This record gives sequence, C-alpha cells and structure tokens, in this order.
Amino acid sequence: MNALSSAIDHTLMESEIFEAFVAGVDRVAAWADLLDSINVFPVADGDTGRNLVISLQPLKQSFESREKLIEALLLSARGNSGNIAAQFFSAFVCVESLDELNEIAERGRDLAWKAVRDPKSGTMLSIFDALIEALHHHDQALNPDDIDHVLNILERAVFHTTEQLKELATAGVVDAGALGMFIFFDGFFSILFNHKVKFRSIVAIFENLLHVDPSWRTDGDEGYCIDAVLKLDAGSVRDSLSAISQVGHEVVTMGHGDFVKVHLHAADESGARQQLEGIGNLVNWVSDDLKAQTAEYLTIPKTQALHIMSDAAGSITRMDAKQLGITLLESYINLGPQCYPETHMDPEQLYGEMRKGTAASTAQASAFERHQRYQQAASLHSHVLYLCVGSGYTGNYQTVMEWKALNDPDDKLMVVDTGAASGKLGLLVIATARFSLKTQVPDAVVKYAEKAQTLVEELIFIEKLHYLARGGRISKTGAFFGDMLHVKPVVSPAPDGVKKVGVVRNKEQQIHFALEKLKEALKDAPCPLIMLQYTDNRRLVEDEFKVAIEKAFPQAEVFLQPLSLTTGAHCGPGAWAMAYLPEVSV
Repeated sequence: MNALSSAIDHTLMESEIFEAFVAGVDRVAAWADLLDSINVFPVADGDTGRNLVISLQPLKQSFESREKLIEALLLSARGNSGNIAAQFFSAFVCVESLDELNEIAERGRDLAWKAVRDPKSGTMLSIFDALIEALHHHDQALNPDDIDHVLNILERAVFHTTEQLKELATAGVVDAGALGMFIFFDGFFSILFNHKVKFRSIVAIFENLLHVDPSWRTDGDEGYCIDAVLKLDAGSVRDSLSAISQVGHEVVTMGHGDFVKVHLHAADESGARQQLEGIGNLVNWVSDDLKAQTAEYLTIPKTQALHIMSDAAGSITRMDAKQLGITLLESYINLGPQCYPETHMDPEQLYGEMRKGTAASTAQASAFERHQRYQQAASLHSHVLYLCVGSGYTGNYQTVMEWKALNDPDDKLMVVDTGAASGKLGLLVIATARFSLKTQVPDAVVKYAEKAQTLVEELIFIEKLHYLARGGRISKTGAFFGDMLHVKPVVSPAPDGVKKVGVVRNKEQQIHFALEKLKEALKDAPCPLIMLQYTDNRRLVEDEFKVAIEKAFPQAEVFLQPLSLTTGAHCGPGAWAMAYLPEVSV
C-alpha cells in the first residue's frame, strides 16, 4: 500500500519526509535570485533568497536526532526571513504522519508569530496562517486533489501580500519571504505525494508581480543586520529575551534549551554587540551593512542581448552575477559533516578549517535543483546561453541536455560545453556577459563566446600538495616528498581534465613562470583581460603578483577575484590562479 496517497495509512517513512524537505529546499534554492530581486520589505537589501537558502540547509542533511537538527536550524538561520522560517521548521520537522500535519504546522506557525517582536501580516507569517486554514479544510484524508486545493489557498495568500503591505504595493511585487515559503511547500508536497501534485509555474502565476517597478525608490536603512547566538543562564531566559528586544528593531528570537538565536537591525554594530554580550555569552556573530546592501540592491540591472547562465564552480561571485545579470547554478562544499552552498560560504571558514585538517570535498546540486534552475532561467528570459562547466569535470552538461530533450522544444536554453572549469570558465563567462551588455545582437554573443572559448587559458599555482593528496588526487607519499622538497606544481584546466604544466619552488619562480606564459599568449593582444584569483592570500596576490603583471602588461585589464571554492577545496589554502584572455573580435 502506498503510504503517501492512501487515506487509510498516513504514516510517513523517514526517507520520504526527508526527500520532501530536500525538494522544498532545492526548489527555494533554484528561485533564490528571483526572491532576492523582489525583496523590498522590511528592508530593501536583496537577500531574502540567500538567507532562506542558508537557513534551510540543515533540512537537507542527516542528523542523529531531531534535537540536533533543530539546533542546526538555530545556528544556520540568517536574516529576518531565515530566522522566522527556522522557527516554523523547528516544529515542522517533527511531522511523522499526514494525520498530524495540521497540528505540527499550527505549532510551527505559533512559534513563528511569537518569535517576532513586531509581527506583520503580508509576510511569510501569512503563508503559515493560510497553510493552517487550508489544512483545517483538508485534513481528514489528504490526497493529491486536496493538496492542489491547499496550494490554491497558499497561492492566493501570496497574491494578498501586495494588498497587506504598502511597501509591496508601491514596488509592485509580492512579498519575497511569502513567495519563498509557497515555493517550498510546492516542492515539499509534490515529492510527498509521489509527483502526483504538479509543480506550479511561478512566472505564469505571479508574472506581473515579480519585477520591482523601475520608478520605485527607497531611502534605505542605516545600520546593521545582525544574527547572533547567545548562551543564557537557565533561570534568566525570560528576562534576557525582554532585554534582547530592546537592543534593536526587526527583532526575531528563537530559543532552544539555554541558547537563543537573535536577529535584529541596529544603528550601532559595536553598541549592539556590547549590549548582547551583557545579556549572555556570545557564541556566534554575523553582521551585514544595511546601507551597502540597499545601495547594491538599488543598482538597476542593465539590458542584455542574451542572458548568460553558468556554474558557480567558475570563479564568479554572487556580486558578479548580480552586476552582470548572470544566472549561477549552485555547487556545494562538504566541510567535515556539514554541506554549504558554494556561493554563500565564507572562504575564511573553508580555508581556516582546511588548515586545521578538516576534510573538504565538493558536490554538485541535485539533478532536481538543476532542473528547477534551468526551468527558472528559461521562464524568466526569452533566450539563455548556458556556458556549462566542461563535461570532463562534472555531469552538468549531460544533465542539462537530458532536461532540454524533455522540456525545451523551442530551444530557449542554448548550451555550450566549454571544456573549462575554475577561473578559465569564470573569465569566459564574465567576458561574455560584459559583451552581452554592449551589443544588441544575440547571435553576436554566441559567436563571441565560441571564439573566446578557444582563447581563454588559466594557470593554477598550488602551494601545498598534501591538500590534493587528501582529496585522493595524488598519493600521500608523493605529497609528503613534494612538500618536503618545496615543489609547487602549476596546473591548467583542459577539456579532458586538469593538466600539469610546470613545477616551481617559490613565489619568485611562480611569477616568472606566469609572466613568461603571458608574454607568449598576449604578445599581439591590444587589450587583454587577466583575472588573478586568491584563496586566503589576497594581500600577496594583490600587492606582489598583480603589481608585477600590471607593470609587464600596462595595456591589460588586470582584476582580482576569489578563487572558486570548488577549486579551493581541492587545491587548498595558499593556492592562487591566473586566467587570461586576449581581446576577442567578432
């Protein structure tokens, strides 16, 4: 008997509920950029999608108990939306059968409302209310038809947010957090009912409410968006929560045992930190500058001839993607027992842990998340050029071609197997996206990318061989003797994998090797691009390598980028890289 669709047996297998949670998070991740783009409330800082992706990651990971999962949600929660969602899910993760879905959801809804000092309708809180209302009407014998009705109610609740908050009405959008939760439940219920509930077309449903009115403006907020974790004395939790509520505004709190997660906005970062330290033992602290985030959000996207899509495994940051209008497919970093989305991970955390000996590896997004990402890009843009990481490195090319065969009859998503990875892919994508902003001819963009693909090159300088050995890419014995002899290999990405192109012993030999390669490749180039990438050594790369290269090639545009964390997890701290591209004419 099918436990998911039967009106008799509503018990859920642990694997089934886990798969449903994973699908919900993956669907949110695929639409995170859109959520960021319409995030105008409570502050127009463009990070609702990012915060939900970070906050909900624990739902995709295995924990020894629900207690540990709830603790992970508390520690991961970021931003206003992420902290409210984490509070709801701290209860919702306890669901074990369809019969208790309503009761558990109601418990999570109540926790979410209570966590906010000044709760408002028209946010994701209204979606939780709508979920309870819907389940009250359809909780006797849940089946796919009932879930369609539930999603209809959630859909209407998202539409209604525009009427409930004047900020949304003025900007002409629905609430980003509310839409994020609708997207989650759309994915969650579809998997829970064996795909008998079809995914809804986000763009078709909300098409007139997914773009901020070009005339809309806001003065923005001064101050800081703060996420902190405090350990409190057991007997003073209530008084402590009252004191926390006075530290700032937009306050959200989430308690778990002796710990409390705090989200708030404060005008004075150091003052807020000092106040919180006076309330309890500060365990974790993250702060974002609201003025800077608002200024970035208000940057009006430029018109492209052709939308560019690529993989986060190239050295492309979220900032690059926003400024150049690039859609990035996420990849993941496994660090010890935890898994992090690459574009949302702090590089200092990765390299610091690697230096301590923590195992690091990489993984691709699930096929489901990638499919959702393709669908998102194809539905938001008339035509998309996907410059895909080389098929010799991942299965992304095969995955997208399989998706196209079933879902893209009009060839809206054009795919190029670049044969590239790391900064070689990143520079190709950045250069092509820049060109797409200059021309109005889509075919010219395709020709540019095809020609640039044949010209772009990269050198990766590895500092310590034992990081490669940890990942199984060379023998541990070889790494030991190589490090002992101070051997520093130079490698280059090629279509069939990474190739060793040289060996050096110190930074002087590294820069000499780099300059000789550049002289050979760029001797006739009037205005080449050179992208220098750093790991935990930005100052060295910027102050020494960049200066030397700019002196030798004054005609070149030389710019800095963080090395892709996919590459960094393999090559380790101390590595740096140089991608270069002669001027491309089409």
